[in-house]
Amino acid sequence: MALNPFFLQGSPNEQRLVQDLLNEQLTIYGVEVTYIPRKIINKDNIFREIESSKFDDNFSIEAYVNTYEGYDGAGDIMTKFGVSLKDELTLTISKERFEDFIASYMISMPDGQIEVATRPQEGDLVYFPLGQRLFEIKFVEHEKPFYQLGKNYVYQLQCELFEYEDEILDTSIAEIDETLEDQGFITNLILYSSGIRATAGVTTTSSSGYIRNIYLNEDGYGYTVPPKVAITTAPAGGVDATAVAITTSVNNVYSVKELLIINPGAGYTVVPTINIVSSATTAVNGTTTYHGVGAAATATLVVSGGAGISTVGFTTVGAGYSGAPTVMFDNPQSPNTSGGGLVASGRAFINSTGIVTGVYFTDTGFGYDSSADIIFSEPTAITGTGTYEFNEVVTGAASSTTGRVKNWDKDTRILQVGNADGVFYRGEKIVGSESGAIYTIGSVPEGENLDKYEQNTFIETEADSIIDFSESNPFGQV
Repeated sequence: MALNPFFLQGSPNEQRLVQDLLNEQLTIYGVEVTYIPRKIINKDNIFREIESSKFDDNFSIEAYVNTYEGYDGAGDIMTKFGVSLKDELTLTISKERFEDFIASYMISMPDGQIEVATRPQEGDLVYFPLGQRLFEIKFVEHEKPFYQLGKNYVYQLQCELFEYEDEILDTSIAEIDETLEDQGFITNLILYSSGIRATAGVTTTSSSGYIRNIYLNEDGYGYTVPPKVAITTAPAGGVDATAVAITTSVNNVYSVKELLIINPGAGYTVVPTINIVSSATTAVNGTTTYHGVGAAATATLVVSGGAGISTVGFTTVGAGYSGAPTVMFDNPQSPNTSGGGLVASGRAFINSTGIVTGVYFTDTGFGYDSSADIIFSEPTAITGTGTYEFNEVVTGAASSTTGRVKNWDKDTRILQVGNADGVFYRGEKIVGSESGAIYTIGSVPEGENLDKYEQNTFIETEADSIIDFSESNPFGQV
């Protein structure tokens, strides 16, 4: 039998009245929360997982707290990883208010950023000001109450405490953004606005049996690959000398430019032989090609009478060098040197980030004592400019590593970076994508590029002490 035609089961005017009454009740008995929609940045279309997202919009809306006696959920749980907070919150919001003031804006967003714009979406955030906490929507119930007068009027949001996973949060509301300012893995970069001079200390050789310099008699040709330098081994009890060959090219003719001493050795009684060994490559058919021929060199040996410079140990590798710095050694100081000493000389080398990586000797000198010193030239002037903006993307000029600014203290020049996708290099410039700020990394504190939650090595070591897989499979053989 059909419904009685004289009863409307809910007219538009009646439905309008119910909605108005509900809206009024929410404004009287509710609390003002902040609705923060999730915008998708990257999504895995195979597993249908959101890999990265951001929250940079906010909407104030009134909501009734259904769980008025306190948070739902399991509460605070002690786990093997520490205390886990499992608080949950149920909120009721007006369907009409959401559609008029939030959905109308979300519909205009670019395709792919929002999956569902016409209703609250699971994964969106709600800031609950009474507890100063962020909650994530886990389920949206739209059929409670169940079709009063033939229509639904509210959304019931079942929320749980938000677990931060390096999402981008920039709502422009300090109270909300600062909630997660120190969460996640943050790299502290110590920046500077001017170059840093390299500093180092030196050690001296024994007073006899070390190589003072290596003279290049013939530069050879065809050295498209730097050759190795082989030096006769020192007698028993001595120290073997080592050196490196530096090649050059003039009109497509590759030759040896110079030989630099890495370690002058000690304990030699006769002048060691210097052999310049060409690098070789062997093809699949067995043919061997030698890269270079004809270079020859001889060494100058200090048999007795005074020490030379042996090694250089850096106290500061410097920063901001656009070219290798010049190196100056002290005059020899030993009062026991007959006939006067000889000043050491060398060449410094830098890497792509502008820090000094080492010093090799062209001459290790003669007549030094333990008070010898080394001086590096100043780096090229660097001007750090600008102010990094919160949440902007910064990029390392040499490493191409990117991250987002968590905090920038211009007085201490400490830049806190989150969401880093690699490792930042000391000495490289850090460029802000929006602010245009440019400074150079002076140092990265030890361990800053390690994930503090990563314990793979520890777990593997502990497991190996229980079960040894090195000999065979302890669970059986194939």
